[in-house]
Amino acid sequence: MKIGIFGCGGIGSNVAMNLIREGIHNLILIDFDRVDLSNLNRQFYFQEDLNLYKPFQLEKNLKKINPTIEVFPIIEKIDSTNIDKYIDSCDILVEAFDNKEMKKLLIEHSKNKFFVSANGIGGTNLETIKIRKFAQGYIVGDFNSDIKNHRTHSSKVMTVANIMSNIIYKYIKGEKI
Repeated sequence: MKIGIFGCGGIGSNVAMNLIREGIHNLILIDFDRVDLSNLNRQFYFQEDLNLYKPFQLEKNLKKINPTIEVFPIIEKIDSTNIDKYIDSCDILVEAFDNKEMKKLLIEHSKNKFFVSANGIGGTNLETIKIRKFAQGYIVGDFNSDIKNHRTHSSKVMTVANIMSNIIYKYIKGEKI
């Protein structure tokens, strides 16, 4: 089973880390961004990863957990002209974009594949995090705190990523979500 992680920031990098720790071995990591100092408070990167492309550094960090995994890092900005080729090669989709239009694009192009998505990860309030069933997937977050208006904190980002990872794991195992 191949899982596509679309966006390797706070949500994507932590979902990937959790899945590898759960024994999932086949990931596609798609992002065009580089690791920045401001990312280190909530993303699975380290000082030595600064200024390097997120997918390659995430692969390196994940292989420190399990060197036998199959990870395919892709440096590309996703848009309507290239998204389908990546969706077609995945069994499960993880939407981890910062941008609302990109979130919508992935969900609209998901082709009835199971997906998890994040919506509302800003701020520190963990009590308002919800899970909503949507089409053939789930969306996790508070559905309110846009990161453009609220600072991101490790505790909330990782809580949402942990819930998303758990949903994927349950789906793979055929457990009730």
